Amino acid sequence: MRSIPFERELAVGLNYKGLQLERAYRIDFLVSGRIVVELKSVEKVMPVHRSQLLTYLKWSGLKLGLLINFNVPVLKSGIHRVVNDL
Repeated sequence: MRSIPFERELAVGLNYKGLQLERAYRIDFLVSGRIVVELKSVEKVMPVHRSQLLTYLKWSGLKLGLLINFNVPVLKSGIHRVVNDL
């Protein structure tokens, strides 16, 4: 059995123009300290969902994220890869 490290509902802080917010965002899952996983159950993935994940990637300093929508007939079609070019 594999033991893949992950953190659930990880709070991400941000510092914006001198204002420090320790829990500005909450990441659904952080896998192996490198991949942000955002879970949805929506009729259709909208640009705002991708923007949300991209914001998480930018503020956390990470590069790769997966947006997974469970409201699809085949789960494979609900997985979207998002890359932050930093």
